[in-house]
Amino acid sequence: MEAIVITKSGGPEVLALKEYPTPEISGDQVLIEVKAAGLNRLDVFQREGNYPAPAGVPDDILGLEIAGTVVQCGPDVTDFKTGDQVCALLEGGGYAEFVSVREGQCLPVPEGLGFAEAASLPETVFTVWSNIFQRGNLQPGETLLLHGGNSGIGITGIQIAHALGSKVIVTVGSEEKGKTCLDLGADLYINYKTQNFEEELQNEGVDVILDMIGGEYLAKNINILKPDGRLVHINAIDRSETSLDIKKVMTKRLTITGSTLRSRGYEFKKQLAKEVKKYVWPLIESKQFKPVIFRTFSFSEASEAHRLLENGTHTGKIILVR
Repeated sequence: MEAIVITKSGGPEVLALKEYPTPEISGDQVLIEVKAAGLNRLDVFQREGNYPAPAGVPDDILGLEIAGTVVQCGPDVTDFKTGDQVCALLEGGGYAEFVSVREGQCLPVPEGLGFAEAASLPETVFTVWSNIFQRGNLQPGETLLLHGGNSGIGITGIQIAHALGSKVIVTVGSEEKGKTCLDLGADLYINYKTQNFEEELQNEGVDVILDMIGGEYLAKNINILKPDGRLVHINAIDRSETSLDIKKVMTKRLTITGSTLRSRGYEFKKQLAKEVKKYVWPLIESKQFKPVIFRTFSFSEASEAHRLLENGTHTGKIILVR
């Protein structure tokens, strides 16, 4: 098969299209012919040599989410058959012509969506559901603050939280991005380049915060959380050391948590997929939530796609298509 291979750690130019052995399957695995693959920030970290693949996963092929057609099923597969159109959450290997994955990490392509749209879903939807709704326990009527509202995680979180009855506030880096977030269902945007989100929200407060920044955002997040508020970390772009006001955490009864999805075990991902299918897929099929694709590239243009991903000018997902 053909695959986009990391030839060495470095910039986008280290990605190259090469011949690679086709994966073999067994047990409850399915072999999927990949039609589209979503790009994620973690792909950049791995390409640069800063985010190694888990054991047993190819460390030279990126890609955490794909959509395509099942072409072979292992003997223990019960939920899918050859010819089914699926999207899947992977530990890696998605920038390739074929991938193998256990069936519990697959979901049917939602009715009405193409492969590119379906490939944009697994990493962001699984992350949003597990962190905002499971760990953060966001409830209807509560207020959610999403840092990075124009990211893939942001546009997903906005739409799902809005559809399920919560108020959504986002931070963004431009007025244009903010207006896009409003169109998707956000109630308010704060331009972090011209406004201080802590000052803007000090009087109102929020119930749940999804943060991918870390660093100096920690104290600000703590200050604007309401009593019994929940702060959930999914990244730490700012890795500088910071202090935590433990007394404020105690007196406000705050919960501070975080998670990474890639390293979680199969049974967790399988159960998460069931919840996503039950609660999120109906929102997609009723058009209360729609994937937002910023741009598609052919697989041979993976380097160019990574350059766009890194410059941060996009709103929505960047997808490789075959």
